[in-house]
Amino acid sequence: MKNTSDKILTQGSILKALVRLSIPLILTNILQSAYNLTDTFWVGRLGSAAVSAVSLSFPIIFIMISLGIGIAIAGSILVAKAKGAQDNDSLAHIATQTVFSVVTFSVFLSIIGYFATPYIVGVMKVEPSVYNDAVAYLKISFLGMTPMFLFIVFQSLMKSIGEVKLPLYIVLSTVLLNLILDPLFIFGWQGHFEGNGVKGAAIATVFTQLLAAGISLYFLSKGHKGIQIKLKDYAPDKAVIKTLVKLGVPVSIEQISRSVGIFAMLFLVTGFGTMALASYGIGSRILSFIIIPAFGLGMATATLVGQNLGAEKPERVKKTIRLSLFIAFGVMNILGLLIYLFASSVAHFFIPNEPETIKQSAVFIRHIAVSFGFMGILIVLVGAFRGAGKTKMSMLLTIFSVWIIRFPLAYILSEFTDMKEIGIWISYPTTNILTALVGLGLLFKYQWLQNEKGLDIKKRS
Repeated sequence: MKNTSDKILTQGSILKALVRLSIPLILTNILQSAYNLTDTFWVGRLGSAAVSAVSLSFPIIFIMISLGIGIAIAGSILVAKAKGAQDNDSLAHIATQTVFSVVTFSVFLSIIGYFATPYIVGVMKVEPSVYNDAVAYLKISFLGMTPMFLFIVFQSLMKSIGEVKLPLYIVLSTVLLNLILDPLFIFGWQGHFEGNGVKGAAIATVFTQLLAAGISLYFLSKGHKGIQIKLKDYAPDKAVIKTLVKLGVPVSIEQISRSVGIFAMLFLVTGFGTMALASYGIGSRILSFIIIPAFGLGMATATLVGQNLGAEKPERVKKTIRLSLFIAFGVMNILGLLIYLFASSVAHFFIPNEPETIKQSAVFIRHIAVSFGFMGILIVLVGAFRGAGKTKMSMLLTIFSVWIIRFPLAYILSEFTDMKEIGIWISYPTTNILTALVGLGLLFKYQWLQNEKGLDIKKRS
């Protein structure tokens, strides 16, 4: 199989390597967020209740994804190390085991999620109009979970070997298709078929996810881009699976903690009415979009850290992390300033006909914007720890952030003071700043740069 990125990440300019990886990753994540943003944009034309239904659905879907995404990230950690060590046989074997494990687990999650949807939404005790749309949107979304997972693992593996352009091209094509299908399925086509409202947005997204999964499977089976999955490697390998679980479980716990935290925050917001929920939904979508540059840089950092540890170049790892932190803090602060200044205009774009909702959304947006620089630091730190195989470290940071600071603070300020939902908004910048400082402390004081034991997985003979 052709190898298109030999040595480029383990020698030469670190800045060049970060840029080469980060830009396609950032563009890919922006396009992926366009799925959610497109849904929010078109569903926003149906009113606040429809926006609330979609907003309610996102964290629930993310919780289910979090249960299996740890395996995909664990596989990418092992593949990056194998790539740095130039062990192509182990690389292919690990990749195949990862794909098989993730797809198998996603089928199980899809079935559970589909039938549990009415009960999950029911726990939120939302208004009837929101409940019905949320259930419809979620059920269809769960049907598309397996193709979604297949593309997630494809992206993770490609990123770990430095091949970041192909996923970008795939996402670009599917997002463009989704832009066309979304309004058609939501509002219908006069004289041809009727629209499905909120449910139509989910149908359009699942259709495009199936397309992305099919393309991903083709490239993985052919091996044109540096990784080839082979049928003979599908037989379960206990050593590989054990290591995938060892690395993946902390990642899944981290993701679940974050997801349940979003769900818990959403539960607090619903107590202040549909308008507050719609404002929170719009602000959250904007937040997920704006922090994409930091996520792209964090993923690039993880790849460089993993490959350079595999190549036994710890000093290059340290230089990578320092440079990434500096870039993340600067770029995210600039974005935060821009969002703060134009918060009302951004909110108006998503829900143009409801001034009061726009006003509340702008307040939330401004609160989170002031700490974007610290959020960038935290995201890069998580990427660095993951790349080194220290997934427990990133897990502990997330638990500290969500459950030690954010949720307790939001609950106290919103329920026991006169701040109400403003107390929830305040918890975000407070959490970001404190967690980033704790993470930096761990980076400088903890001897985490040693190679994690048990991560050198060799292909079975």
